[in-house]
Parts: sequence; structure tokens; C-alpha cells
Amino acid sequence: MADCLQTTVRTMPSLPVPPGSFEARRNQYYSTRILQEMLGDVPWDAFKVLGVTDKDLCIPILTYVFGEAQLGGTAAVVSLARLRQEFYGVAPDPPLFLSRVRKECLHELGHTFGLIHCTSRNCVMYLSNTVVDVDIKGRDFCRLCQTVVAAKTEGERQE
Repeated sequence: MADCLQTTVRTMPSLPVPPGSFEARRNQYYSTRILQEMLGDVPWDAFKVLGVTDKDLCIPILTYVFGEAQLGGTAAVVSLARLRQEFYGVAPDPPLFLSRVRKECLHELGHTFGLIHCTSRNCVMYLSNTVVDVDIKGRDFCRLCQTVVAAKTEGERQE
């Protein structure tokens, strides 16, 4: 994934899930609250921050989300819960799971670069309402989306 974004990646220590993020009625976690917590702990030299959680995420207006990001901001979070075959009562498929994780991580990071949903099904920025949508869409940015990301990462390196 770092090669696609042409940037350095480092792993940070885990953060606890914010206590106010759990929605007991839905048995899910509000992704926006997790993002807010992440923003309070961004290293001074970080360009972007991606949180990955096993928790099933939601926002008030949607039943679930695979992730959430600040459009044009710093932070994004991705849930692994619904990307696993086991969530749907199917046997694990590690290569498929890793493909889904890569796509959704790039998708959410794309939003932090200011990208909105792309109309090309071959682009990782294509909207995914279901896990089938995740499987169908491309694994990389389309040429136009890649151009936007490359310009922003290059601009960051020059600063």
C-alpha cells in the first residue's frame, strides 16, 4: 500500500476504543467518535493517520460503514469486521480478506487526500455499499485519482 501512495508508513501503538463510541442498541461503534479520538493523538510529523479496528462501525444515518475518513484531513479508520468472510457465516478466505483490507484502507486514505467517490468501477474510490461492491471494484486508484494523490504527496514532501 505504501508503494501505491509513494510514502513511508510506520506503525504506532494501539489506542483504546473510546468509551463513548459504543452504541449498545446497535452493538456497533460510532466511527466518527473513534476518528475524533485518533485526532487527539496524531504525531507531530504524521502526514496521514489510519486506524484499523476489529469493531463493527456505524454512523447514525447508515446501518454500517467499512470505514470513515476526514475529507481532505488527516485521519481515517477502517473496520475489519465486515471484510471477513466469517462475518457472513462463510469459511475464512485470507487472500480475499487481505484484498478487501487493502482496498478499504486505500479508499479511506483517498478521502483524506480530498478524493470523493469515483464513478469508475475499476477505481478503489468507487462507492462500496456492500462487501460485494468491495470485491468488484479495482484495487488501485484510477489514473485521475492517482494524479490527485501523487500531487498531494509530492506537495507534502516539498514542505
